[in-house]
Amino acid sequence: MKNLTIRQLRYFEALASHCHFGRAAEMCAVTQPALSVQIKELEEGLGTKLFERGTRQVRLTGFGEEFATRVRDILSRVDELSDLARASTEKMVGRLRLGVIPTIAPYLLPRIIANLAQTHDGLDVHIRETLTPRLVQELIDGRLDAAIVALPVSEPSFTEVGLFTENMVLVRAGDEAEKPMPSKEDLREMRLLLLEEGHCFRDQALSFCNIPSSLPQEGLDGSSLSTLVQMVGAGIGVTLIPEMAVPVETRSAAVCVGHFRNPQPTRTVGMVWRKTSPLTDHLTQISDVVRQSADEIRGH
Repeated sequence: MKNLTIRQLRYFEALASHCHFGRAAEMCAVTQPALSVQIKELEEGLGTKLFERGTRQVRLTGFGEEFATRVRDILSRVDELSDLARASTEKMVGRLRLGVIPTIAPYLLPRIIANLAQTHDGLDVHIRETLTPRLVQELIDGRLDAAIVALPVSEPSFTEVGLFTENMVLVRAGDEAEKPMPSKEDLREMRLLLLEEGHCFRDQALSFCNIPSSLPQEGLDGSSLSTLVQMVGAGIGVTLIPEMAVPVETRSAAVCVGHFRNPQPTRTVGMVWRKTSPLTDHLTQISDVVRQSADEIRGH
């Protein structure tokens, strides 16, 4: 077997994750032919196939599945060596791989990026926006440095830092502004529009209304808060959104926003990272910037 290179392993990991040459090449910032050549050389060096190639997609072979597990562990250790070097600096520099859930990213990220540009010159922020379970797995695998999520995550290997708590508000059609606010018991009888399964905000909304997550809901499962709010404006039903989303999502929709009586439904937003990360001190600094950014957009 020829000597393997870290570049080949990174290309392999990208293709194993995306099962698509084009998306893997984009992730690695290389051309598709360049990635294909490296994968072919890796397979020739190993003397066996790592992928089954189809017309539209590729999938790992049995050996490829086992190989991927070892490769992710190796790349995680390599990244830790780089992290050790970065941890020796006063402020974090270089690449920061930050995950964010979709019900936070559009509203908080612009301010975070702007503030990090001022406080951490030389920091190259790479954003990964996806659902919490995927972010958790990518953190465990070492593909992310940290993630901004709704707490608790309850992963024993993670450090969880609470950043702020915000209310969940009710969005109704604009002509219902003068009507009394419904109680959470009333919501169970209304057409409640929710995010698709997998979104933690969906589970939080159902929990507030005491609706079992397994109970089918009449209405629409949306892929984004924007879709849900627009459907409310069209008179299809009502929905819950986090307070930070109100300025963005309601400015172009014929809706009204109401706050529930105490105790109001809330969610706690925080930042998580691996307990073993050498960047813990730097990530704590980053979490302070995230907290400051949230306070600014929330007017605190």
